[in-house]
Amino acid sequence: MDKVLTGILPVAPTPFHADGRVDEEGTRRVMDCMIDQGVDAICILANYSEQFLLSDAERDLVMRLSLEQVAGRVPVIVTISHFATEVVTARAKAAQAMGASMVMMMPPYHGVGLVPGPEGIFEQFRAVSDAISIPIMVQDAPLSGVSLPVPLLVRMAREIENVSYFKIETPFAADKLARLIDEGGDAIVGPFDGEEAVTLLADLDAGCTGTMTSALQPEKIRPIVTEYLAGNPDAALEQWKLCLPLINHENRQCGLRAAKTVMMAGGVIGSDHVRHPLAPMTERTRDRLLQLAGELDLVALKWGK
Repeated sequence: MDKVLTGILPVAPTPFHADGRVDEEGTRRVMDCMIDQGVDAICILANYSEQFLLSDAERDLVMRLSLEQVAGRVPVIVTISHFATEVVTARAKAAQAMGASMVMMMPPYHGVGLVPGPEGIFEQFRAVSDAISIPIMVQDAPLSGVSLPVPLLVRMAREIENVSYFKIETPFAADKLARLIDEGGDAIVGPFDGEEAVTLLADLDAGCTGTMTSALQPEKIRPIVTEYLAGNPDAALEQWKLCLPLINHENRQCGLRAAKTVMMAGGVIGSDHVRHPLAPMTERTRDRLLQLAGELDLVALKWGK
């Protein structure tokens, strides 16, 4: 990857047929739709991609289909998280070999009671870095239950060659981002936030340079980042206010199901199926989602029509 990545790097949903099989054509259509949304990069196989519900063979399939369909039009970030260092390292090598521009990984965890100490976390990220030559994004999210204090993140950025991007989506993310940027200096190449941009304005104030949302409304959220970075914070605030009702509904009511439901309504994919034990959203939640999406005239809501 020749340039520093900024802007919006949304997570692609993994589409399934109504019977639960991976929808291969739908995967290709999701990639094309997201590029038409004006994204700066696409992240695949993340938690919002239901990565924890995919077999290894399905992961390989989705990665191949996605990278082939994107064909270099935008960078693709492949999520590789796993508890076993050998597995995560193999995933990193495979992603790079297939054309990924970056990998993203959470620290190793297996429930709240099985988490290595700081040195074990450091060693896993170093092993991945030693195996590849593309950047690594550290995903710091409450889902793992793993504490990644700023001094550890700064040490990783300074001492591990390819660790240079950070997705911070912990409580009080802005304060953590500000401290990370201040203490890490030039080693912090890409400070990003997540969580559907629900804290984006505060995180931009803290110094983040991009966001990793879902694929629901990237064309509406991207201008928040670009206006802010261009020195127009008032315009960024107004755009954030416009997006906030849908951001909030997705973050608090829908979760990973939102992008799928809107993409199905817009003809991008044929089904918004999520794999058990996840459950479909209620009609009440769906109706409000589609109302808010319609008011914003989202690309995903009309792309396939």
